[in-house]
Amino acid sequence: MKVIIIGGGEVGFHVAKALSEENYDITVIDIDPFKCRRASENLDVIVVEGNGASPKILTEAHVGEADYVLCLTRVDEVNLIASQQAHKLGANNIIARLRNQQYTAHDSIIRPEKFGVDVVIHPEKAACEEIMRLVKHPYAVQVMDFEAGRLTMLGLNINGDCENLLGKPLGEICLENSHFRFGVIAVLRGQETIIPWADFAFQKGDIGYFIIKTEDIENLLGLLCKEVTETHRVMIVGGSKMGRSLAKELPDDSINVRLVENNRPKAGQISHSIDESMIIYGDGTDIEFLKSENIQDVDSFISVTENEKTNLIAGLLAKHLGAKQSIIHISTTEYIPTIQEIGAGAVISKNLSTVNSILKELHTDVTEIPVVTFDEIEVDVIEFQPATGSPVTQRPLKELKFPEDSIVGMINHHGKIRIAHGSSILTDDDTALVFAKPKAIHNLKKLFGS
Repeated sequence: MKVIIIGGGEVGFHVAKALSEENYDITVIDIDPFKCRRASENLDVIVVEGNGASPKILTEAHVGEADYVLCLTRVDEVNLIASQQAHKLGANNIIARLRNQQYTAHDSIIRPEKFGVDVVIHPEKAACEEIMRLVKHPYAVQVMDFEAGRLTMLGLNINGDCENLLGKPLGEICLENSHFRFGVIAVLRGQETIIPWADFAFQKGDIGYFIIKTEDIENLLGLLCKEVTETHRVMIVGGSKMGRSLAKELPDDSINVRLVENNRPKAGQISHSIDESMIIYGDGTDIEFLKSENIQDVDSFISVTENEKTNLIAGLLAKHLGAKQSIIHISTTEYIPTIQEIGAGAVISKNLSTVNSILKELHTDVTEIPVVTFDEIEVDVIEFQPATGSPVTQRPLKELKFPEDSIVGMINHHGKIRIAHGSSILTDDDTALVFAKPKAIHNLKKLFGS
């Protein structure tokens, strides 16, 4: 498959990174020499330095032969023009990142499809969807749904006082709790990611990434000594595009939302456009202000200002002062492992949310590419369908020489899902959700191939 990525920033780089582990023909185009050098030095891709909206540059990159063109610059208008050029030159499928959601409104004069765009990804919208999943699961630091919501991946802190877990081999824990099935697809210990096998034992401070049927989440939380809680009180810091969207979408009969904005005129403007939430003028990094707003009673504290340092400070303060859940938005993805290690709360990046939205779109047409990439733990989620006669259809999983940095999380057999375990045997009618570090993908293909 030939993929051309226009825009080598955070989103373009991480999409290219997720795809470059496979045998795809990937070209990255960017006008910035630094971004071109970063892609060239770190990824197995072709790099073209130049304006991605230029017909000359696109022709040189053979955009007319592309299966997918991804227009991912930071400027909406450049992405639209690049999409139009790629469409005229004969590209098969075009995905564009557009920050301005008005372009896709029903009454918009400028429609993306007129520019040849097949799929539009809104970064803020993708991040808001991820935040709302976290609000629904306030005990988690990471949440992802699979199989139309029937399967959930939860990132959960391992408490030091939970005797059910510490010091016991994972295989023994699973046997003791055979009334429901779960898988542990990764563990973040400090800044090291471990793909656990049966002899693995949790330690205090680990973050475990569990895969489980959604209906069994309550059982899993009981095993982890965690209380099943719901969110009723939400505080949002930052009247950004994400903050305003959340203030409109989160409130319902059981959820009360307050949005805090430290710019008085902006707070006034927001209060006239949003009726669903209470708008407050204040500073989300002011300890006395947070105390006056009874921060200790807040179930979910969401910091989504335009300044990631402000978000981090506000999130840390809220957590320290008693907020049950702290959700922090950042732009610099390299910060994510460190923030998780210090226990500041759940971390969201609209750049990574956009990457995962794009990978899902690509996956609808092409199998065996990552469905999702968890950059903070360097794990990709790949959906495999075993070829007839492939090694994984011949023996139980525990008897196969699986790469150490990979694990089968779920098996779907004609729509019926089950959590994979050592005695599971796949058929060529199944699809399997595999969690793996990128370096393991090549060997996985051998196991699932004919």
